[in-house]
Amino acid sequence: MFKNYFKIAWRNLKNNKGYSVINIGGLALGMAVTLLIGLWMVDELSYNNYFSKKERIAQVFQSQTFNGNTGTGPAIPRPLEKAMRDGYADNFKHLVMSSWNNSRYLKYKDKSLSKTGNFMQQAGPELLDLKILKGEKDGLRELNSVMLSESVANALFGAEEPIGKTLKVNNQYDVMVSAVYEDIPFNNSFHDAEFLMPWDKLIATQEWMKNAEDQWGNNSFQMFVEIADNTTMEKITDVIRNVKKDLNQDTAEFNPQIFLFPMKEWYLRGNFENGKQVGGRIKYVWLFGIIGAFVLLLACINFMNLSTARSEKRAKEVGIRKSIGSQRNQLINQFLSESFLVVVFAFILAVGIVLISLSGFNELSKKEISFPWASSIFWLSSLAFIVFTALVAGSYPALYLSSFKPVDVLKGTFKAGRYAGLPRKILVVVQFTVSVAFIIGTVIVMQQINHAKNRPVGYEKEGLIQIPTFSQDFEGKYDLMRTEFINSNAVLEMSSSSAPTTEIWSNRGGFEWEGKPEGFQEDLAWTEVSTEYAKSLGMKIVEGRDFSREFATDSNAVLINQTAVKYMGLQNPIGKLIKDDDEEDPNPPLTIIGVVEDMITQSPYEPVKQGVYVFDKFNNSSYYNLRLNPNQSASQNIAVIERVFKEHFPDLPFDYDFVDAEYGEKFASEERIGTLSGIFTALAILISCLGLFGLTSFVAEQRTKEIGVRKVLGATVFNVWNMLSKDFLKLVVISCFIAVPIAYYIMNGWLQDYPYHILLEWWIFALAVIGAMLVTVITVSFQAIKAANANPVKSLRTE
Repeated sequence: MFKNYFKIAWRNLKNNKGYSVINIGGLALGMAVTLLIGLWMVDELSYNNYFSKKERIAQVFQSQTFNGNTGTGPAIPRPLEKAMRDGYADNFKHLVMSSWNNSRYLKYKDKSLSKTGNFMQQAGPELLDLKILKGEKDGLRELNSVMLSESVANALFGAEEPIGKTLKVNNQYDVMVSAVYEDIPFNNSFHDAEFLMPWDKLIATQEWMKNAEDQWGNNSFQMFVEIADNTTMEKITDVIRNVKKDLNQDTAEFNPQIFLFPMKEWYLRGNFENGKQVGGRIKYVWLFGIIGAFVLLLACINFMNLSTARSEKRAKEVGIRKSIGSQRNQLINQFLSESFLVVVFAFILAVGIVLISLSGFNELSKKEISFPWASSIFWLSSLAFIVFTALVAGSYPALYLSSFKPVDVLKGTFKAGRYAGLPRKILVVVQFTVSVAFIIGTVIVMQQINHAKNRPVGYEKEGLIQIPTFSQDFEGKYDLMRTEFINSNAVLEMSSSSAPTTEIWSNRGGFEWEGKPEGFQEDLAWTEVSTEYAKSLGMKIVEGRDFSREFATDSNAVLINQTAVKYMGLQNPIGKLIKDDDEEDPNPPLTIIGVVEDMITQSPYEPVKQGVYVFDKFNNSSYYNLRLNPNQSASQNIAVIERVFKEHFPDLPFDYDFVDAEYGEKFASEERIGTLSGIFTALAILISCLGLFGLTSFVAEQRTKEIGVRKVLGATVFNVWNMLSKDFLKLVVISCFIAVPIAYYIMNGWLQDYPYHILLEWWIFALAVIGAMLVTVITVSFQAIKAANANPVKSLRTE
């Protein structure tokens, strides 16, 4: 029986090639989009699954309140470790202090590489359950040890045995390779941990870290934990919540709240607002899941519409089958078998489309997704996906076609009925409602990105590069290197800073100034800079003056930005003093010598933070900032800079970044979402147009004789085009009236996540509506004009 069903289905597909191409092609596109989105969603939802203890691992987070605004993050003070070990050790299997991601120069013989990694306490590799390929898991036991990822070990040692080999770090101290671990996959929080070194080694080489042992106000560290088997993260959080406030009264005014943030939520639900968790990337998972479902729905609607539109052609077949004894359930199975066959062909084609597009998709989405050939779960899911799609696409046509009465059909009195086309019209409205909403959403996303991109950044980011200066080799050489670089003619100006141009690495409080409100809790973005910082970056001095080598007093001078002036309530800031309120060890007061234009250093979608730029008299620089000579090409300048760099630092790799590229990374996430949304929107419109194209062709075919009569009676091509087009245009207009308020509501809510955002203007919605109508006219016109130009003699000669 089923063999017969599939044989008939195959014949129908062969005999109606145009219909088959549209049906299979539309379904294949919809299924390909759904498959790609499904693979993307699985990658997002499986983030950190590499770590076997994911459910039991957490990071210690802290919330603090400044002037009524609560900020939350992973930065914690070093004394918290001792407090946790002394009072709450029974709650944890492992408690691990860690640095932030660090860049270090690793040298072996004549090979020198710049790599990123972490300094962790001894239990770190055990907590993460790293897969050790060589050496021992307890590889951080010795002070002068290092654990390397497989790729770094191969880059440094090649075919040599790495265990026991000695590396020089930052050209400063030697460490011995104790273990090589498997590279952590891309979709994991520690994927860029290319090396691990002992926490105690960082303390031994950094004086400020030694001093931080009892500094509760210095939130410069991270802590990871694996909780004990007999407890939960919620219970531990309830116990440790007030530990910092109870042990240190100096920070109690900020109401510090300590809690555990589970690893399973780091990536997808890592956003906090005023102390409350408010989601994160999970919203994009939902967004693309909804897009995938709707795109597949559009493809299924095409199948339903085209199948029911052909109902009169299949009516006699149904009548004959019923008259010779076929039951309705047999006819339903017949039509569902046809649907299943179409879906199977579409799925095979969809897999091909996915394989061809996966590389480009990975590049766009910044993923490393591979096709899961060996995954039984994928193939079982695919089978369920095929069956589900076949049922969704084929159920309505099967029920509709199998309901025909054989007597009416065979007597020739069968009529589809006045409202027979209503379901098809509703489905077309659904299709274009989704498509128009997608268009509006994509335009708004791109407008928001461009709005932030066009925001004044407060400095000239083009033609500016930064070179990390993490090695002690750079100490005391700033003036020499500045002279050498400028004399090379590749650099116009150079400065140094304690943080990269596009980030804030330090926030400080504990200051007094004239007019400071009582009880005001300041939080200032703190950057230590050399004299030429503003000049090299092209910052604009709006009041006062810049740092100058001619003024010895500038060693205790400070520049502040415009936001800081408002934040601190300063009327005439020039000459005002900012005093350290630490009575035991006060620093000299800082004199405000100038006000600079606000500079975007964090998210371009957020308000600029109140910033101070302090003269770096203690040589705390982490970066050189070089303004390239615009009269030469960037490649020429870089080649010269590298030559000068190697003359003075032959043992260090030449590592640099273009600041405009680093700034561009701040838009990367939104741009990827916008680009992918645009592609999916284009495919959704294409699928809708395929269905409309097929539907128009069948309508034109059904009305062939009517068109012939009209032409004989004098109807023009325009008259016929208008007759066939206006019904579809009406449906699209209805779709627009439904889509516009829905899109407005959703996108207005999305924009509220960004303090700095566009206003929704009427032209965005008008553009989407006009675009949808234009696409409809073009799609319908092809078949309408073809029908209008047909010779009426051919359609009427059988009458």
